[in-house]
Amino acid sequence: MRPLHRQMGNKGQSHLLLSSMFLDLGQDIDLIDRAVKCMCKNKVWQIRMLRLFRTILVVFATFFANAALAQQYWVQVEAQPSLQSAQERAAAYAGQIANVQGFRLGNSDWRAIVIGPFDETTANQQRTALRREARIPRDSFVTDGRSFNSQFWPIGSAGASIAPVAPAPAPAQPTQTPSEPVVAPAPPEPTGETLAEARRSEAQLTQDERKDLQIALQWDGFYNAAIDGAFGRGTRASMADWQQANGHEATGVLTTRQRAELLAAYNAILAGIGMETVRDDVAGIEIDLPLELIGFDSYEPPFAHYGAHDGAARPKALLISQKGDVDTLFGLYDIMQTLEIVPEQGAREKRRDSFTLIGEGPDFISQTEAVVRDGAVKGFTLIWPKNDEKRRQRVIDEMTSSFVALPGAVMDDMVGEPTENQRIDLLAGLEIRSPEVNSSGFYVDARGRVLTAANTVQSCSRITLNEEVEATLKASDPASGLAVLEPSQALAPRAFARFQPAVPRLQSDVVLSGYSYGGILGAPSLTFGVLADLRGLSGEETIKRYDLAAQPSDVGGPILDTSGAVLGMLMPNVDQNGRALPGDVSFAVDVETIADFLSNNSMAATAAERTGPVKAGVLNDIAVDMTVLVSCWR
Repeated sequence: MRPLHRQMGNKGQSHLLLSSMFLDLGQDIDLIDRAVKCMCKNKVWQIRMLRLFRTILVVFATFFANAALAQQYWVQVEAQPSLQSAQERAAAYAGQIANVQGFRLGNSDWRAIVIGPFDETTANQQRTALRREARIPRDSFVTDGRSFNSQFWPIGSAGASIAPVAPAPAPAQPTQTPSEPVVAPAPPEPTGETLAEARRSEAQLTQDERKDLQIALQWDGFYNAAIDGAFGRGTRASMADWQQANGHEATGVLTTRQRAELLAAYNAILAGIGMETVRDDVAGIEIDLPLELIGFDSYEPPFAHYGAHDGAARPKALLISQKGDVDTLFGLYDIMQTLEIVPEQGAREKRRDSFTLIGEGPDFISQTEAVVRDGAVKGFTLIWPKNDEKRRQRVIDEMTSSFVALPGAVMDDMVGEPTENQRIDLLAGLEIRSPEVNSSGFYVDARGRVLTAANTVQSCSRITLNEEVEATLKASDPASGLAVLEPSQALAPRAFARFQPAVPRLQSDVVLSGYSYGGILGAPSLTFGVLADLRGLSGEETIKRYDLAAQPSDVGGPILDTSGAVLGMLMPNVDQNGRALPGDVSFAVDVETIADFLSNNSMAATAAERTGPVKAGVLNDIAVDMTVLVSCWR
């Protein structure tokens, strides 16, 4: 500008002032023309000055246009390795955020998804606001777009020039917010990035970005050490293993493109499941859930149920919320393990104020995380189909990292309305795990060993007595149908069998003690009848026939006379020739056969001493105290 001053003198300075005012105020050329004509009476000067000012206007307009273009900035949120994946992700962002654009990065196959353009200040404000609302990844960054090539988004804008766009207003926070994926924070390197260049680009990573790489390596099965952001020998070895498995040179240092490839695979696993933040004020929990797959169903304290949209059993999520302390927490730990959703196989870990339960069933895996804090037990359970472990683990990671126990809010014990679907075998709307077969048995000695029917305990992966004590099959005899169970711990039963050594009288009264309804009533039932025959229908000497109406789960229970002495053990009501028998016909293995079986297995049958009948209450106590619920789990 100073040379122009020297050329124009005082009049030139005045005209320059006018032109400066024009540029500041946005006047048009006509205004300059009128101003020049007023100040310059000489026609030659008018012509010269008009030409000069028009030239200056063009120069300044070009200068400021180029300056505006050079000062455009974008918020880069993702980089995708293919056009299709980039368009899909751009469409997802465009559905919730204004000014989404997409550009090819240099001459590579990678595409950047960006928001903008803005001036630099606005770009940084947008990035901060969107990250705070968790609408873009935490690794999003501001770029000047120098690496941008052709435009691919919006669709139809391919080849379009990059033009200035007015800054967009800060976006409003949605009710449900997309969770933060871990995204490659920088565009890919030029083809052939050297090891030295890879080390330099790696050195620019933040601590969180380094941890993200370790998390992705761990998720992909290449890293099993601490997530600390330190790239030591273990991390380098896992990087080399990943490189080799993915067709790259195993240097142990990931290039920019390789980091993007690893993180892109890590994030792509969540595509289509709609991880969004849910704030459940009834449960007092905020957490990310896969809302494309599940939605809220009901409250059944202490659980908030989120089930599959199509009504399938899986996937499913539970939010756990109840008042309580550490005792409540560990009570929940025990109760959860009785539910169908927590199979017996899987890792269990109890900590000082929290626990983890993993149950692996034949077709699903469940994981429960719970903690006690501020007078409340809170947590979640995820039930996920099997053979989808990578995605399940990613969902668990998102749920765990996003989980917030909202202070002062906890689920009320009376929340939710009762429905016709209530059942006694449900706990807060969840199936209680049940055995394959429930039957009966009875104690035969003071150590708590149990006699039962052999066919009810064959092929069991696990046997329990009275739903609590584990037992093993000590001995079995298919010919007589008898079996003895050994408890895993020493028991001291209140009563055990005393066997009747004398021959019983025909048509005498008897009582069967058994768990007629599979343990639903919590105690044995007594069924009264009479001794109908000292032999079986085909004349078998080892069994006796009774007129009493037994239930299938009574099998294995003791039959007693009125003195409380055991006359035999109830057998399954199956005719050898396949005939259907009357409902009140039952059979029992006799005392002699039982005594021989026990003797052959280093046990002894204790003989009864009393001979006369006892009061009904006493008989009831004897029968109930010796009878055991036998459960076969498979």
